Amino acid sequence: MRQPAVAGYFYESRKDALLKSIERAFLSPLGPGRLPSPPPGSSRRVRGLVVPHAGYRYSGHIAAHAYLALWEDGLPEITVVIGPNHYGTSFMALLSDEDYLTPLGTVRVDRQISDRLRGGFFDYDMQAQSQEHSIEVQLPFLQYLKPDISFVPVCMGIQEYGFASQVGERLRETLEGRDYVVIASTDFSHYVPEKVAREKDMKAIQRILECDAKGLYDTVVSEDISMCGYGPVIAMLSCIRPHKAEMLSYGHSGQVESMKEVVGYCSIRLY
Repeated sequence: MRQPAVAGYFYESRKDALLKSIERAFLSPLGPGRLPSPPPGSSRRVRGLVVPHAGYRYSGHIAAHAYLALWEDGLPEITVVIGPNHYGTSFMALLSDEDYLTPLGTVRVDRQISDRLRGGFFDYDMQAQSQEHSIEVQLPFLQYLKPDISFVPVCMGIQEYGFASQVGERLRETLEGRDYVVIASTDFSHYVPEKVAREKDMKAIQRILECDAKGLYDTVVSEDISMCGYGPVIAMLSCIRPHKAEMLSYGHSGQVESMKEVVGYCSIRLY
């Protein structure tokens, strides 16, 4: 069992407080303004999501837009969460052979899919991702939607275009014919003035809205955008090959707390 690394830091460590904070994110004036209402949708057009992974205080309301969109579209059979490895402890695409624990309970890892992915640049290594938050912070939102949900975590070390696109292609081959959604966990510009963050972030977001994986990579590099999870987004785009994308919400940490330099956040759904 993987123990939570950032409970009590990025999100509440007690179940009741965590549930309340998730509901506050949905109901926030900066969030969608409503809770997911039963029953979930059944259209299943959404194949991909871009979701932030900062502390819920700063980005939870942005993430709520993505999870409400997923709920209203319909929950998939298979959920894949791809996050960056912030600590540089491995250059592989890391899988998990351990279930994840959060204050809301256990999130089972879909080992059938994980075992099929394993090999080549995919491997199991929990030690290298034991402190990583980019995947963990998505789980309470998913558990809120479906308490017994299972998922496939992929923690990416290398984010260069060639590697990220290979990760996506491998996922596409493995998930062929299945009902799935791929969640790319990323924040955008880090610790720059709000005007700079917005200008740079919109350039990267535009490439995502155009479903242009290579264009996203070239833009992040040429514009020096401190987007921490561009690799997971490229992998998601390469996997689902979307024909349409829609920005649900954009914001930054300065909207929550006064600060001279901000971190940018965005939620996007892809069909």
